[in-house]
Amino acid sequence: MNMKNSMIKAVAIAFAAATSATAALLLTTGTASAQTPEKLHTIRIDNFSQMQDYFRYEEGKPMIISGHRGGMLPGYPENSIEAMEKTLTFLPSFFEIDPQMTKDSVIILMHDATFDRTTNLSGRVSDYTYAELKDVRLKDRQGSLTDIGIPTLEEALEWGKDKTIFNLDNKRIPWNRYVDLFKDGRYQNIVLSVRSMEEALYYYERLDQVMLCVAIHNQSDLDDFIETGIPFNRIMAYVGYSIDPEHSEVYSFLRRKGVMCFIAIAPTADKNPTDLERVKAYSEEMMKKPDIIETDYPSLFVNK
Repeated sequence: MNMKNSMIKAVAIAFAAATSATAALLLTTGTASAQTPEKLHTIRIDNFSQMQDYFRYEEGKPMIISGHRGGMLPGYPENSIEAMEKTLTFLPSFFEIDPQMTKDSVIILMHDATFDRTTNLSGRVSDYTYAELKDVRLKDRQGSLTDIGIPTLEEALEWGKDKTIFNLDNKRIPWNRYVDLFKDGRYQNIVLSVRSMEEALYYYERLDQVMLCVAIHNQSDLDDFIETGIPFNRIMAYVGYSIDPEHSEVYSFLRRKGVMCFIAIAPTADKNPTDLERVKAYSEEMMKKPDIIETDYPSLFVNK
């Protein structure tokens, strides 16, 4: 191990030890050219009761690390099956992914409304048919073109049904399409992120075997959620970019109801320019004891 990696590892261990968190924070340097271990650290969900157990808050339960847009490493583009599988060689993880709809109503994985940033194609997703995308290739976070194509949502669901959990961040997909896709219970490993209590109630009334990710940042949001009548065992709570002491009573209430508090650090700690700075920022977030951390770089977290 070179000096830089030794320093990063040492800093990670030192910061993690200060937390009393259930996972030590270490750095793993993974690249597309590195030898991929055969073992995948999978999460198998066979029924909805297991999903509820997975997301049920319990004191002392290990912190969960989620891969934002599937996780990212050099050579592994966001929202690709290959990136998610690579992440599972490091640790068990569930994945936030971004479904979008093509001109002919095929649901693909793509974060942006256009192809420009992440592929060798330009233009809007909604202007192309799926057949027109068969030769398109994805770029990784560094902007390098790969041999990886754009997956459909169905391809991702089939790949992951015995390996992981998906948190679907709706990008202009009609709500009824999700209902049609998930009403038969074929996929038990689904979380639907919602942008309003109206959307949460829509899915709750029509789908009895999916979890919901609901934004509950403060007491007002919590009051609005309680008014929906949705049981607490159907949700995890997105509480923002960090655990905020100002809202500790909200977090305590949610946890008493068995709800995990979930933070997303892609817009904050993940933006640090070096691995060393990211690891330090991750450790600071871990000291605040969120239940779930969503990150662009899950490979920087290895549970001990």
